[in-house]
Amino acid sequence: MSDEKFHEYDGIVEHNNPMPTWWSWSFVFTVIFAFLYYLHYEIAGGPTLQDELTLSMKELEKIQQTAASQFPNLDENQLLEKFNSATMSDLAQTTLKNRCTVCHGEKLEGKIGPNLLDAVWTSGHGTGPEIVQLIRTGVPAKGMPPWEGILKKEEIFALAAYLISNKTK
Repeated sequence: MSDEKFHEYDGIVEHNNPMPTWWSWSFVFTVIFAFLYYLHYEIAGGPTLQDELTLSMKELEKIQQTAASQFPNLDENQLLEKFNSATMSDLAQTTLKNRCTVCHGEKLEGKIGPNLLDAVWTSGHGTGPEIVQLIRTGVPAKGMPPWEGILKKEEIFALAAYLISNKTK
C-alpha cells in the first residue's frame, strides 16, 4: 500500500486499496461461468429440471416394472405348493424373527403393526398375491417399510406362504 493521498475530507483520508488479485480473478471466472451456463441452458437447449425429472421418473418406472416382473402373480395354492417346504418354513421363521417381530410381535399377534395371523387385514384381504405385494411395497402410510431390495425374492414368497398357512380363518 502506498501512502499517497487521493482525497481528504473531514479528517478522513482516502487511500488506494485495490482488491486482491485472486478476488478479481474469481469475479472474472464467475462472469465467464455465468455466460457459458446461459449459453448451455438457454440457447443450446440444455436439460431443464423438468426434463431431468421426467427422465428420472421413466427410469424409476422401468426399474419398478422389472422388479414387478420378477414376482409372478401366484395364488395361495401355488405359493403353498412352491414355498411350504421345511427349508422355506425355516427361512420364513428366521426372517420373521429377524425382521417382523419388532412390529408384529413374537407370535405375530400385533404390537405396533397389526396381527398377521387373524382373518382381519387392515390392508387388503390377506390373499397370497396381496401379501406378497404388501411385503414388497410396504404400507408407508401405516409405517411398514417396503422390503423389496432388502429381502430376497425367496424370503418374500416364504413369508407369504408361512402367513397363509398359519392364519386363522
